Amino acid sequence: MKALYPVVELVGRVLLSVIFITSGWGKIGAIAGTQGYMEMMGVPGILIYPTILVEVVGGLFVLVGYQTRIAAVLLAGFSLVSGFLFHFDPSNQMEMISFMKNVTIAGGFLVLVAHGAGKISVDAKVAR
Repeated sequence: MKALYPVVELVGRVLLSVIFITSGWGKIGAIAGTQGYMEMMGVPGILIYPTILVEVVGGLFVLVGYQTRIAAVLLAGFSLVSGFLFHFDPSNQMEMISFMKNVTIAGGFLVLVAHGAGKISVDAKVAR
């Protein structure tokens, strides 16, 4: 089973990163609409730009395993903050499911913080 760890670590990073890369990329083509939604939720629309940066660059860093612990800390924090800002509504079951999704993703990133990217990563190549 241990022989599969490097592949499992890679697949885990892919699965954790894809939601951020696609979400950030999608925001690039819908900046005005996303800004409007953010402002409706009480978040300054100008924060769309750092949001895109964190999602796309952080997601890509996790995907390839570069500066993984730093990117994972940032994305864990981003997941928790965005979960509270946009989804925490105990009176709405669907929003709470989305909130818990964010919390769960943050947990996955914290595992990356603790264990690193694994053998199939830029971090591993740099360490050698």
